[in-house]
Amino acid sequence: MLKQRLQHKLLQKLSPQQIQLIKLLEVPTMQLDQRIKKEIEENPALEEGNPDADFDNSDDENLPDEKEQDEFSIEEYLADEDDTPSYKLRASNYSKDDERKEIPFSLGTTFHESLIRQLGLRAMSEFEQKLAEYIIGNIDDDGYLRRDLDAIVDDLAFSLNIETTVEQLQKILSIIQDFDPPGVGATDLRQCLLIQIQKIEQRNDSTELAQKILDEFFTEFTRKHYDKILNKLDISEDELKGALDEILRLNPKPGGSFSDSRDQSSRPIIPDFTLENHDGELDLLLNERNVPDLRLSRVYANMLETLAQKKKKKNRQDKETITFVRQKLDSAKWFIDAIRQRQTTLLLTMDAILKYQKEYFLDGDEKKLKPMILKDIADVTGLDISTISRVANSKYIQTDFGILSLKSFFSESMKTTSGEEVSAREVKSILEEAVSGENKQKPLTDEKLTKLLKDKGYEIARRTVAKYREQLDIPVARLRKELK
Repeated sequence: MLKQRLQHKLLQKLSPQQIQLIKLLEVPTMQLDQRIKKEIEENPALEEGNPDADFDNSDDENLPDEKEQDEFSIEEYLADEDDTPSYKLRASNYSKDDERKEIPFSLGTTFHESLIRQLGLRAMSEFEQKLAEYIIGNIDDDGYLRRDLDAIVDDLAFSLNIETTVEQLQKILSIIQDFDPPGVGATDLRQCLLIQIQKIEQRNDSTELAQKILDEFFTEFTRKHYDKILNKLDISEDELKGALDEILRLNPKPGGSFSDSRDQSSRPIIPDFTLENHDGELDLLLNERNVPDLRLSRVYANMLETLAQKKKKKNRQDKETITFVRQKLDSAKWFIDAIRQRQTTLLLTMDAILKYQKEYFLDGDEKKLKPMILKDIADVTGLDISTISRVANSKYIQTDFGILSLKSFFSESMKTTSGEEVSAREVKSILEEAVSGENKQKPLTDEKLTKLLKDKGYEIARRTVAKYREQLDIPVARLRKELK
C-alpha cells in the first residue's frame, strides 16, 4: 500500500565549486601550470596578467586599442532573434562531478610497439604473424609471458576462431625471445636470465659458470644457499663471486627498460615548498613558479557593462548573452579565488608541520621526528582532517638534507620502556642503521633485530619489526647474505 508523507532531512552537499577547490588542493605544483592553462583555454573570461591592472582606466596600455575593440564587437555575440544559441545545441553525457583523465600525447615508442616493429623484420606467414601478434599482446610490461600456452591455444580458438597447437606457439615464442631487449618473452625469471646470459658475446669462465648456476642450481641461487653451490660444483668462493657478479648485471625486468610517458614515477619531482635555514631561523617559501598571475578579461568585463547599459528593451539573445558572459566572469573570479585559497591552505598546513617538527627540520635527524598524525595538524590549523590529507598527498618540500614527501612526516607513535612516546620513523631509522652495519655473511634475523631494539629501550614485537622492515624494502636475512 502506497502512502504519502512529509519528511525533513538535513543533508550536507558539496557545491561544484567546493569540489573543484578540493581537487585543486590535491594537484601538485608540477601539474598546477597545466591545470591553469586548461582553465584559461576553456574560459575566455580568464587570462594571464597583473590582477591590479584589471580595471585601471588611467593606464592607457591596459586599454584595448580600436582594432581590438572591433575584433570583439558585442554585435558579434548577438545572433538573430530566431537563432538558437550554439551552446544549447551541445550535449554532454558527463556529470560535473565526473573526473576526466587526459593522457598526454607521446611521440615515444612503447614496449609493445617495439616488439611489433621487430616482428615485421621477420619472414613469417600471415598465419604465423597473427599468432605472434597475439603472443606479444599477452606479454606484460615487465617483458614476461605469464600465461600458459595451453590457455592461449584455447583463447585463439574461442575468440579469433584460429586453430593452433602448443608446438606452433612455442616455435613463434622462440622467435620473439630472440627480440630486443634480451630476455623478453620469458615465462619466468630463470628463463629470462638464461636468455640474457646466452646472448652475451664475450664469454669467459665467470659467464659459463653463471649460466651453469642459472640452469642447474637456480633454486639454491635464489635462496642464497651458497655453501651447497660451492660443494656441488667444487669451486672457490672467488669463482662463485665472479659468477654472481655476472648474474647481477642481468636485467630481471627487460620490459622496464622502456619508459612510459604515463608513468608518474619516471617524472622529476618539483618541490611545492622550499625551506631555508638561516642560522637556526627557518624560512618557509611556497613554490609559485608554476602559478602565473591571473585576472579577469577586460574585453568580457566591458562586454557585460555594454549589455547592462543597453537602453532599449533587451531581446532573448541579449539576455542569453548576458547570462553567458556573467557565468564566464563568475567562473573566472571563482578560479582566481580558488588558486589564492589553495596557496593559503598549503602555507598554513606546512607552517603547522614546520612548527610541530621544528627540531627535526633544524638538522634533519630522523630520531628527532615527533609522532604526528593528521588530526594533530588539523587541530592546530582548524582545517578538516581530509583537507590536511589532500595537502600532504603528492606534495614535497626541499630542505638542506634533501627533497622530502610531506607524507613522510606523519607517523604513528609508540612508547619506550621508560614511557616516552617516540615516532615509528625513529624505530625505522634504527633498523636501517642496524642492517647497514650488520655482518653481511651473517645478517641479522628479525628475532635479533627485535632483541636489539629491546636492548635500546624499544618494546616492540617481532611481527612489527618485520612490518617495518618490509616498509623499508629490506629483504629477509637470508636474502641479505653476501660472500666475502
